Formats: sequence, C-alpha cells, structure tokens
Amino acid sequence: MLTIKSLISNLPGPDETSADAARARQMSLTKPPGSLGKLEDIVTWLAAWQGKHPPSLNSAQTIVFAANHGVAANGVSAYPTEVTAQMVANFKDGGAAINALTSNSLAKLSVVPISIEIPTKDFTRDAAMSTGELERALDIGASAIPDDTDILLLGEMGIGNTTSAAALACALFGGKASDWVGLGTGVNADGLKRKSQAVETALTFHNNALNDPLDALRRVGGRELAAITGATLEARQRRIPVLLDGFVSTAAASVLFAYDENALDHCLVSHLSSESGHSRLLTKICKSPLLDLEMRLGEASGAAVALSIVRAALMAHMEMATFSVAGVDRQSEGV
Repeated sequence: MLTIKSLISNLPGPDETSADAARARQMSLTKPPGSLGKLEDIVTWLAAWQGKHPPSLNSAQTIVFAANHGVAANGVSAYPTEVTAQMVANFKDGGAAINALTSNSLAKLSVVPISIEIPTKDFTRDAAMSTGELERALDIGASAIPDDTDILLLGEMGIGNTTSAAALACALFGGKASDWVGLGTGVNADGLKRKSQAVETALTFHNNALNDPLDALRRVGGRELAAITGATLEARQRRIPVLLDGFVSTAAASVLFAYDENALDHCLVSHLSSESGHSRLLTKICKSPLLDLEMRLGEASGAAVALSIVRAALMAHMEMATFSVAGVDRQSEGV
C-alpha cells in the first residue's frame, strides 16, 4: 500500500494548454458565450484530461467489477449472494441493463469478477480483506483498463455492496450510520434497520483503525470497491477521464479524495443515485452529478447514460460552425 500512497501523493494535473484551446473554440462557435452551459465545461474537462484538443471518444470503455460481501450474511440485502454470479453470467450473455445502455452509448463493456465464489469476511466482526487481498483487488482494477481507452466508465455488481459503501463513506467522512444507509436492492424497513446496525457495529468494532482511508477500504470495503479505487487512480496516472456511476463507485473513488482533495478532478459523477447517502457523499467531495434520473441500479448504468451527454457535448463542439466560417456577426463589444 506504500506504492499506492506514493502515487496518490504525486498525481499528474490537467493539461491547461488543451483546456485553453477548447475554451477558445467555444468562444468562436456560433452561439452566445457560455450558452451551452455544462456541455462546454464537459468538453474543456475532456481536453484537459486527455491532454489534447480536440478530445476524442473513439474508445469509451465500461468496466463492471463484481464481488461478494460477507456482511450480506446479516440480512442486509433483498437478494442472496448467489445473484452476483448469476448477474455476471447475465452481463456476459448480453441480457442486463448495462449491455443495452453501453450499446446505445457506443461504449465497450468488460466484466471483471473477483473471487465471487469467496465472499469477503463479515466486516462487523473482522476486516473484510487482508492486506494482500486489498492489494490484489487494487491491482486488478488498475490492470483492467485497455491501452486505447479515452474515457473510462466504472461500475460494480455485488450483493451487500451498498452496505459496504455506506460503512466506507461513514468511515471517511463521519456522521451516523443512518446518514449513509439506504434501501439498496429494495430492502424493507427491517432490512434497513439491519443495514444500519451492521454499519454501526462495524464502526464500533474497527474504531480508530479506520482513520487511514486505505485501511478503511480494507476493513469495511470489498474487492469490487477496491478495484474501482485502483482503476480510478490508474486512470489519473494515465490522464484518462472517468465517469463514475452511483453511490458505490463514488464511495470507492472517494478513498483517493480522502488523501488529496484534487484526486478526483479527472472524474465526473454521472448521476445522482436515489440511494440516500449519495447526495451527502457528493457534497463531501464537492461534485455535482450530470443527471438525476432516480436510478439506483449500479452496473455503471448511470455512467452509460451520461456518456451520451458527453458525446453530445463533443459533437456540438466539433460540428458547429465558427462565426468566421458561417459569416455570422459576433456579439457587439460592450453589449
């Protein structure tokens, strides 16, 4: 983990020359300055993190990491852990929402199961992962990104992982378990109480050992969360812009923010999950979602929808005529 911490302490920044080139083109296009709002900001962000203008979206890559959680034995999910492997098979057969949504947004899809036959330990009574297991999951995430990726969409599948995300967010940013715990897969009132109790028990059990963000990830996280953390850090090292999905992927990436508040500058949060802790988490990491569609599926589904918005932003940037080409008068000076 010393290597991970060293990488976090030496993060590359954005390419301001490319960002300035994007801004300059925005000002030359046949529209009032700033009139495309966040669409203009998205293109500037793309150029800055790809380090080129114009930016490109020729190889959008979606990665869904899948794993199982020992805490699920506490009745925190509406579904049994067997569903994780079943959904991985569904992804590979092309039958899930993420298959349809990545097809629509012209993104490639990779599914990376991580020891789904062996759940992590129940973090209410033990660390979820050993140091070796954490490091392996971080490495799996980092190595999963294809060489030609120009934008990365990160999602997950894992029964029990909203409980893990809630515990991790609470460990990183404080508050009560009830501040972070939500309905997840659709638990009833009793299930919600069990989730809150599991998070409270875990925070008491691990106590001050949660002060280090990576150790918090090891103790109350999961393999797929760690893989997302590793992939997010690797993308930063390679200057690949990232679309995070919902609560779980944002919580995983927030481990990096806990070390450096600029660590997620290369990331956009694709949507606001209806999972109750997501809004609180976005406030903590100073991010605004691109969309609010009341989604809470996971699987990078929100990121795939948001990619269509990113494509629209780039299309407008590249296909619109400039004032000089179109022969349109610019705004009068001083008006």
